[in-house]
Amino acid sequence: MARDIRFLGKRFTLREALVLGFCATFIVLTRAALRLHLSLPGHSMFFLLFFLLMARGCVPKIGSATLVGVISGLVCLMLGMAKMGPLILANFVLPALAVDVAGAIYPRMVSSHVACLLVGILAAASKSVSAIGIDFLMGMEEEVILQHVVITTTSGAIFGALGASLVPPVVKRLQANNLIPSSRVAPPGAGSA
Repeated sequence: MARDIRFLGKRFTLREALVLGFCATFIVLTRAALRLHLSLPGHSMFFLLFFLLMARGCVPKIGSATLVGVISGLVCLMLGMAKMGPLILANFVLPALAVDVAGAIYPRMVSSHVACLLVGILAAASKSVSAIGIDFLMGMEEEVILQHVVITTTSGAIFGALGASLVPPVVKRLQANNLIPSSRVAPPGAGSA
């Protein structure tokens, strides 16, 4: 039997590390390629939450989505894709933490449409924490900050929910073809033959 190569304190196998790296790369690529000026705040949450939830679905371990968020945030920071400077990390890490916390509470989350929608909405809303901090640091009035946060959080939650709603069919198809581990619980005595 071949020995698995492990990374990050023997937490992830080589296959899992590659999958997480690809998810982080896809987040950065979609952010770079789709730098569209749609005048719709929050449209970047569509692909961000899709790939964060896919990372959690393909590697069902605590910390997988957070690792993808940290890697993609650092790469975006190094490539200069941030108007916010180092605070761009919060835009990636906070939604990733929300995905990991939800995955720890409900491990079969990526197979459920309702759970993915709720996680997409909550993760997109968690991104507004950094926006509030920046607005306060800029010295904006509280009324303007409230309006800005309500608009960006609502539109981000809509795009986040749309991106998250695509995850369950993809995960179920990957599990049906035995490409990722199934989250189903095996019936008693199924493993003994």
